Amino acid sequence: MKRIFIVILTTAALLGCDIDRPPHGSMDSETIVNDPDASLEALLNGMYAQLKSWSDPMHRMGEYAGDNMMIRGSSTDPFYEFISYARTPNNYRLTQFWDSGYKAIAQSSNIINMIAEGESEKIDNNLGEAYYVRGMMYFYLTRAFGRPYYQNPESNLGVPIVNGTPDDVINLELPDRATVKESYEQAINDLKKAEEMLTLDNQSIYATKEAAQAMLSRIYLYMSGTYESPNMEYAQLAVEYSNKVINSGKFSLLPREEFMEYNTFVPEDNAETIFAIKRVASEFSGNDHYYGVGGMYANIGGMGWGEMYASAKYIELLNETDRNDWRPESYNMVDARASFIRPTYQENDAGEFNEVFRFVKKEDGVLNYVQADITRSGSSITATEDDNTYSLKPVNANEGVYSIQYEDGNTYTGVIDNYITLNRVYPQFYITKASLEGEESHLHSPVISRLGEIYLNRAEAYAKLGNYTAALEDLNTIRERSIVDGGYAALDASNASARIDKERQLELAYQAERSYDVFRNGKELSREYPGPHEQFEDIPATDFRVVYYIPQDAINSYPGTLTQNPTQ
Repeated sequence: MKRIFIVILTTAALLGCDIDRPPHGSMDSETIVNDPDASLEALLNGMYAQLKSWSDPMHRMGEYAGDNMMIRGSSTDPFYEFISYARTPNNYRLTQFWDSGYKAIAQSSNIINMIAEGESEKIDNNLGEAYYVRGMMYFYLTRAFGRPYYQNPESNLGVPIVNGTPDDVINLELPDRATVKESYEQAINDLKKAEEMLTLDNQSIYATKEAAQAMLSRIYLYMSGTYESPNMEYAQLAVEYSNKVINSGKFSLLPREEFMEYNTFVPEDNAETIFAIKRVASEFSGNDHYYGVGGMYANIGGMGWGEMYASAKYIELLNETDRNDWRPESYNMVDARASFIRPTYQENDAGEFNEVFRFVKKEDGVLNYVQADITRSGSSITATEDDNTYSLKPVNANEGVYSIQYEDGNTYTGVIDNYITLNRVYPQFYITKASLEGEESHLHSPVISRLGEIYLNRAEAYAKLGNYTAALEDLNTIRERSIVDGGYAALDASNASARIDKERQLELAYQAERSYDVFRNGKELSREYPGPHEQFEDIPATDFRVVYYIPQDAINSYPGTLTQNPTQ
C-alpha cells in the first residue's frame, strides 16, 4: 500500500525510509481517503508545525544580513556567517532552513495529491491552506538561494521543484534546480490556487484568501524590477493584489498607541496581522527563552543572551524627524517604531542616572561609540573622556543634540542621554519586536504578512508605475501612523526610491525583510556603523554573496544533480 508520511525528512531521508512500515505519526492513504476530514486536521497541523522550525533560520538569514542590527562581537554560532557575509555551505542553520522548507513543501504536496477537490467547502479550504504554504515556501526558498528577479530570471537558478513524495523512493532521480523564473511561477500558481480555494474566514494563524493575496502582492513587487528599470506589468499586479487585501475590509491598521505594543498582542487578536506562525508559551519553557529569535536581541526578566542591538544606522533613521527619548524621566517616542527599542539604562549607587554625551567616533579606521561624562555649569556643558575635556556646542539644545570638536580633529554630533550599560564596548539598545507576546518574555509568533506591509507594497508599485500621487498617499498612511504630522509634502522620481525604501526599513525592521529589499531593487547594502562586521564594505546587489549557498548536506544526499551557487 502506498504510504504518506506526516514527518518526511529531507530528500535524502526519503531514500532511507522503510516503505513497508510507516514511522511514528504517519498515516496511510486508505485512512486519509476513508476519513479525509479527520485526517486532514492532523496533516495540516503537521504542515503548520514545520513552519515553526523554519521560521527561526528564516528570520536570521533575512535580518542578520541587513543593516538594522549589530552584534557585540564575532561568534562561533553559524548565524554569524549571515552577518559577516562569510558564506559557506556547511552551516546547520542554513540546512535547517532548507530542510524545514522542503518538509513543509512535501507535507503540503502530499495533502494536495492525496485529497480530492470538491468533497466539501471545508476540505477545499484545507487544500487551499496546503497550496498557500507550498507557494510561500517556494518563494522564501527562491529569494534566499536564487538571485534577485531583475537579474536574468530565465537563466539564473532558483530551487528544485519537488511536489510530493515520489511513488518510487528507491530508484529516485530528482530534477536539478529550476530557474528563478520557473520557481517564481510555481509559487505564483500555488498561491493563485490557494486564493481560489480559500473561501472560509479564519484566524490569522491559518492561511486565508487574503494571506495568499498578500503574498502575491509581495512576490509581484519582487518581480517589478528596480526603480530605474521597472517592470510595469508586475508593478500593476502588485497594486492589484494589494488592493484585494486592503479593500477586503478584514484588516485595519492599529492606531498609533496600539501599534507601539504590536509585539505584545497574540496574532489572533491583532487586527493588522494577516498571517503569523503561531507560537505558544509551552514551546518556550525555562531556558528555551534564550534560544528563540528574541533571546539574541534582549535579556528580559533574566532570560535571553541580549547580544544583538539596534544598529546606529537604524537609531539614526528613527531620530531623523526628531529625537526619540527613551529616558524614563522624559520618555517620548517621536517615531512609534522606536518603542520596539529598549536601551539598558543603568542607575548609579544613589539610584540615579549618570548623564553622558554619546556619539560615534572613527578611530584607527573603526567606528565605535563614546559615552563621555558631562558636567553642566549654567548654560555651558562639557564632556570628559580619557582625561580630555570638550565643550559641547548646541545643534538642537531642546532635544539634547550637540556637537563635539574631538581630539582627532573631527567634529561629531551626538546626544545627551543617560548612561547605557555596555556589552564589550557597545551600548545595549535592546530590540523587543520579537519578544513579549502576551508579556511572555521572548514568546513571539513570527509575522509573515501584515497590513502595514501591503500599503508599502502598493506605494512602491505605484511609484514604479509613475503614479506618485497614489504612492504618496499610501506612504504617508504608514508614516503618519508612526510620526504625528510627519508625512511628506510631495513625492516624485527624484526622491521616491529613497523615501519608500527608508519607510520599509523603519516599518518592517526585525521581520526578516531588509536585506532582500535592498538587493531586489539593485541597491548596495551599506553598514557604516559600530560593530565587528566589515564597516566600510558596501555589498552590491550583484555580489555573489547576496544569495546563500545550497547546504552541502542537501547536495550530498540529493538523488540527482543539485547545482551549487557560484563561489565568487
